[in-house]
Amino acid sequence: MRNVITFLKARCLLLIIVGLVLSSSLAFASTPFQPVFQPTLEIEKTAGAIKIDGKLNDPGWKSVGRVSNFVEREPGDNTRPEVETEAYITYDDHNLYVAFVCYDDPATIRATMCQRDQFNGDDAICVLIDTYGDAAWAYEFFVNPYGIQKDRLWTRLGGEGGGYEDLGYDLIWESAAQISASGYQVEMAIPFAGLRFPNRDVQTWRVDFWRNHPRESYKQYSWSARDRNEQCWPCQWGTVEGIRNVHPGKGIEILPTVVAYQSGNLDYFSEPDVRFRNRNPDGEFSLGGKYSVSSDVTLEAAINPDFSQIESDAAQIDVNTTIALFYPERRPFFQEGSDIFRTLFNSFYTRMINDPQFAAKVTGRMGRTSIGFLAALDENTPYMIPLEERSLVINSGRSTVNILRGSRTFGDNSMIGFIVTDRRLDGGGSGTVAALDGNIRLSKTYSVDGQFITTHTKEPQNASLTSGLEDFQFDNGKRTAAFDGESFYGSAFITRLNRDARSWNFFVDYNQVSPTYRTETGYDPWIDYRNLTLWTGYNIYPESGIFERITPQAHTYRRWNFDRVRKMEENNVGINGRIRVAQTHFGANFNRKYESWAGLEFDDLWMINLDLGSRLSDHFGFDFNLHHGRSVARHELIKGNETSVYASLILKPADRLVIEPDLSFSQSHSIDTGEEIFYGYITRTRIQYQANRELSFRLVVQYNDFGKTWEVDPLLTYRLSSFSVFYIGSTYDYSNVEADSGVDSAWKMTSRQFFMKLQYLFQT
Repeated sequence: MRNVITFLKARCLLLIIVGLVLSSSLAFASTPFQPVFQPTLEIEKTAGAIKIDGKLNDPGWKSVGRVSNFVEREPGDNTRPEVETEAYITYDDHNLYVAFVCYDDPATIRATMCQRDQFNGDDAICVLIDTYGDAAWAYEFFVNPYGIQKDRLWTRLGGEGGGYEDLGYDLIWESAAQISASGYQVEMAIPFAGLRFPNRDVQTWRVDFWRNHPRESYKQYSWSARDRNEQCWPCQWGTVEGIRNVHPGKGIEILPTVVAYQSGNLDYFSEPDVRFRNRNPDGEFSLGGKYSVSSDVTLEAAINPDFSQIESDAAQIDVNTTIALFYPERRPFFQEGSDIFRTLFNSFYTRMINDPQFAAKVTGRMGRTSIGFLAALDENTPYMIPLEERSLVINSGRSTVNILRGSRTFGDNSMIGFIVTDRRLDGGGSGTVAALDGNIRLSKTYSVDGQFITTHTKEPQNASLTSGLEDFQFDNGKRTAAFDGESFYGSAFITRLNRDARSWNFFVDYNQVSPTYRTETGYDPWIDYRNLTLWTGYNIYPESGIFERITPQAHTYRRWNFDRVRKMEENNVGINGRIRVAQTHFGANFNRKYESWAGLEFDDLWMINLDLGSRLSDHFGFDFNLHHGRSVARHELIKGNETSVYASLILKPADRLVIEPDLSFSQSHSIDTGEEIFYGYITRTRIQYQANRELSFRLVVQYNDFGKTWEVDPLLTYRLSSFSVFYIGSTYDYSNVEADSGVDSAWKMTSRQFFMKLQYLFQT
């Protein structure tokens, strides 16, 4: 009997324990998730050393600031994340230390072994820092599960909606990561010497911790909850307090660069046969320097600066355009700090400085004020002559360029600024631009921005530079494109009203450019127009089902010249969105259009546009765009049935190997006769293999069917840091040479170059 009683007591005790556990679990499960807006964290100085190795077992991590209440900010709206994340932060006299512990199934983690700044679509963590706390500009530091870094500088100035990110920004900092049985973890050490912040005893910074979690959906988690009806992004971050007695750095950086090369080309004028002629090897030495005048102001200068591009621009289809093509800037000297010089109009397009022998710039971010000054001596100056329906580009020789830009935020994230640009040609002639711009925040969701520009142009007195352009006229025939010493003023104006909110969004945009407007340092390929655009869209976020977001939208567009002649009308309706399968995005729209071109009227124009993209897995993704309809063939001045296709793939057969092929295709046939107006394609494949964090090999192969040319560019890179790097590579160009040139085979190598580049950063 005693045994029975003892057994029953044990059973009862076990039932009580199980009941308590279940009730606790049910209570935890039923506890509603509470997102925290603008959280606050007090941190302390580390009590021990920290080694950046991704292990988090150093004594310096004990008893430091910790956050764990992350929310899903995208696509969820401040919902509970499906995986847990912890972030830790501390500091010593020299560095800010941040660590993440990201819980997950390690078999599902997406990571790429690649060069710095080049991962995309990976699992990653990010720390965002606004050191002045005024939402004017902020740092972004990303790390993927292999410890690969990516950094950016965000600025409100010159940006649209969420602001502008300077992708060319680079800072030397440490990171390491490890994939473990429970997910992955990351360590970061960001030197105070590389940051700009107020010179005071105790720092109070806006900070947010992020985690990117790409699976079927591309999910983002953050420490601070997000209000989708708030335009100001950094205004919603949390606050980190308690950093004491640290100081921003000062110092000198010296960056010498040695470039050696040997080239050759096909000599079409050699007798009796066309021959490939090799030039003698040559080389150049460049010396650049950077001096931190204070924690807020930096001076950079370069003698014979190395502005060579390691990777050539991707070819663009220009068979049906009459304006100069726009190419992104890749040269580091111009990339870094580009946010300071950015305006609504492209008043400063850095590619208009082509071959400088000397360049210098001063950039400063002093709390709410940003200022930049750039000067350069350009040996081969591109000169763009904009007209009403086309633009012309010539080489105008040597020139001196000066750019001054200043801006300041005020109030609740509003901004006002100015820019002045000036180019003086050595052979006579000049171009000057002066502009005011601003962005006024009216409420959480409404803002108005704009820019007013005035220009003065003094043409050179050198008709030989513009031979053959005498018949091109503008300003109602009062002036010619030829360099005949004409002097004239011009103006431009833009204003926009924006609503940026969770659901309903719209903007109204009016801009105009006078017939005598010209910016010799900018990219403005048209003149003599007035534009009015109205756009609206409505975001729908289904709580369940296949769709994450659905956005129907519509816009209407009108263009007139200054003589009030109707030049273009367009009405467009469409829909875009995302679905909860393989990070898929889609879009479709239809527009009807009218154009007046070269004095002829073209009505009943239309176009259907389709867009589809997906990242089906870590190893495969694609993007596809289709445009089909009736358009104007601008050179032939007839209507054509046009079809354009763009397709690209991301292939990652291994975590160290990425293959990115793409194809651009365009064709048009006369709607009256069916005859071909144009037909062709450009295909390009980029292959990148990363042996380790320092050593990589890249191969680019491109074929241009319009010009019947091949380009093959191999490159080997050894990179110690953002600035200390060694390159060795070559470029090969092949053309389908016509038989009447005396070549016995259609395909010949028309040019080739071997090059080597070595640069190393010295810091004091």
